[in-house]
Amino acid sequence: MAMVLHQASRKKAKLRIGLAGPSGSGKTYSALLLAYGLCGDWSKIALIDTENGSGDLYSNLGEYQVLTLQEPFDPRRYIEAIKTCENAGAEVIIIDSITHEWNGPGGCLEMHDKATKAMRNPNSYMAWNQITPLHDQFIQSIIQSRCHIITTVRSKTEYILVDYNGRQRPQKAGMGQVTRDGFEYELTVSFDLNQDHTVIVSKDRTEMFSEYNGESISIKTGEMLLEWANSGADDKIDKDTVYKIEAEIERTDTKLGDILEHYNVTSLKQLNTQQAQNCLALLNKKTTMNKIEQLPNGEIAH
Repeated sequence: MAMVLHQASRKKAKLRIGLAGPSGSGKTYSALLLAYGLCGDWSKIALIDTENGSGDLYSNLGEYQVLTLQEPFDPRRYIEAIKTCENAGAEVIIIDSITHEWNGPGGCLEMHDKATKAMRNPNSYMAWNQITPLHDQFIQSIIQSRCHIITTVRSKTEYILVDYNGRQRPQKAGMGQVTRDGFEYELTVSFDLNQDHTVIVSKDRTEMFSEYNGESISIKTGEMLLEWANSGADDKIDKDTVYKIEAEIERTDTKLGDILEHYNVTSLKQLNTQQAQNCLALLNKKTTMNKIEQLPNGEIAH
């Protein structure tokens, strides 16, 4: 099929929000406040807890749900946990934290080490061929989730000297994130939390938080993000495009997925119920006719 251009239009979308910080910086508490701002209903929040029960510490805030995930922290177990939360009707999923998927017991680094040692001729580079696809599946489960996703990640802890009433004193500071490089690229907004619970905005696709540095995360932060997410255009397709898709189904043998992709449609869910049924009916009709044409003399089998 020929390549086509389409007019840029931001669609309504589910948010992917990251909170990074050292121990004690308030990641879990901040994530819960964000989550409530995004949905306004504690019962629609699910927290995947890998932090030894820290997810239950703030039960005074509201009746949110907790899924305790213990080792091994295999990426596939994270994926299962996300699906469990989705199937339970969660609107916002907090993964607290993703660090264990990377360097926790049974996580990617440990799996890689075992895979390397199990090789007849140990080759660390080649061993990643077994582990990288699993990590990529974990990332995709976050990107493709039908829920808003908030992830927390540990930062490597270092101490810096800060001025306090004319004297310098050490203060804990988060530096590099403890997960595989590149995760931040997938996020809508990324907040780095300091030990005093204020944030530095390290990435912001919404362009709302340029003056937010030094503030603390609150329920209002989540409400602001929800308003931005809902301000996009409805992710639906105009009727003219639907007619073109239907015509393409009728006159070609191109796979349905390729036809949808050609018209910048990612899923039949972007069609209304009747449009989707029409497309599927046309596809079934075309498949049936192809089978009939393959019979001797075009006869219909009884």
